[in-house]
Amino acid sequence: MRRVALVTGATGAIGRAIARAIARTPGWDVVLLARDRARGERVLGELGVASARLELADLSRKHEVRALAERWRGPLHALVNNAAVAPPRRSETPEGVEVQLATNVLSYVWMTELFGAALAAGAREAGEARVVNVASYWAGDLELDDLELRRRRYDNDVGYRQSKQANRMLTVRYAEALAADRIQVNACHPGDVSSKLSNDLGFGGSETPEEGADTPVWLATSDEVAAATGGWYERRRAARCRFASDRAAITALYERCSRY
Repeated sequence: MRRVALVTGATGAIGRAIARAIARTPGWDVVLLARDRARGERVLGELGVASARLELADLSRKHEVRALAERWRGPLHALVNNAAVAPPRRSETPEGVEVQLATNVLSYVWMTELFGAALAAGAREAGEARVVNVASYWAGDLELDDLELRRRRYDNDVGYRQSKQANRMLTVRYAEALAADRIQVNACHPGDVSSKLSNDLGFGGSETPEEGADTPVWLATSDEVAAATGGWYERRRAARCRFASDRAAITALYERCSRY
């Protein structure tokens, strides 16, 4: 049996490295999810393996995520939610949703929920399936009543930090909700890699893309974490998440995200 992993944001520095590492893992096929066909095909060509393929969708738009899920065939064994942006100026999707919230948070929600049946099928086939939410230790500033930065002055750093806090909080919610289907959900900080995203936030990076991809790939494929769910990981180590204990806030965040 070969397992299938779906990687979002697969044309970015870390996403490309995640896809490449999974494609080289024995027994795994990888599906790259990208918004731009030319960039996606370029990364697919770089992988140079028959066990990889490309899907296209703009994850900031729910109807495109739904269409992707509807055309999906077969089980899914690992979903790596990795797509993220940090535009320097506030912008909105055609549906009127602030872009960082739509891409960095809502796409994780939509992908996890709309691919629930495929993940459950993967769990029945392999004994488990996994969702890996690529978040960050650079997290905080979340305001439940201003998720779209309408009231506060837009700052892409604030938007990014609150989106990564949301990823970590929602990981706890989905770990519990999907446990009965044997779908594990964990979040992690990737390595500190110089990328378009980090550069947009005014940072560089001291690690290679391969180092940045290491923990997400480990969570997606390794037998070492076969029983783990609801955790927060840094450099392959479980760590305490300071956002995981506020159950009321987690529930309120999930309810707000469910309205989109």
